Amino acid sequence: MKPSVVLAEAILPNKQKLSLRSHDGHYHIRVGGELLMSTTATASEARMAELAHEALGSGGGKNVLIGGFGFGFTLRRVLELVGADDHVQVAELLPEIVSWNRLHLRNVNGQLLDDPRVEIVLDDVFAVLSRAAPQTYDAVLLDVDNGPEELVDPRNERIYADPGLKTLSRAMRKGGRAVFWSAGTDESFLKRLVKAGFRADAISAKAYPQAQVKTHTLFIADWNG
Repeated sequence: MKPSVVLAEAILPNKQKLSLRSHDGHYHIRVGGELLMSTTATASEARMAELAHEALGSGGGKNVLIGGFGFGFTLRRVLELVGADDHVQVAELLPEIVSWNRLHLRNVNGQLLDDPRVEIVLDDVFAVLSRAAPQTYDAVLLDVDNGPEELVDPRNERIYADPGLKTLSRAMRKGGRAVFWSAGTDESFLKRLVKAGFRADAISAKAYPQAQVKTHTLFIADWNG
């Protein structure tokens, strides 16, 4: 069995260790030893982009916000679907994620950071939404932590709480769509979305393209103002 190779490490503000590792041609990132993401389980990330694009409609000048760059698979699919005149903002809290993609992962999706349609914002996506002008975004894709019920960082709970959903709706254009990625199901979050005024649904999604079972959940939230 091939060993895992540590490519880079950093200490987060909460003192946990963030590490980028390679193993048998693939990459993964761990926080405090716990797997956060990998380049093998990417099908649901691409599906997020497809679901968001369904609501964009025709015409250029669309504004899309992605919360979390990760390994860039959501961004890759978004850029494959949107037009040349659309603008894609990516909020990534950890500068190490961006620098590692540039340095170690250009052959994965790191080169997408230089696409002229892309703007990288080194900040919490909640802060980006909070300071956005009303009705800024046509689509918002939120791959924050492991979803509403399996948080690695408790501070990320605010994006899923009622005030966070109110902030999200304020920043979205009428007819816009938000898609939330989650490692598991959460009926209470679906109810919270509806209570916040969204037309909401939850669908199952594959982690791997060849998977027989759909183990991830994508929450779809349409905003009609």
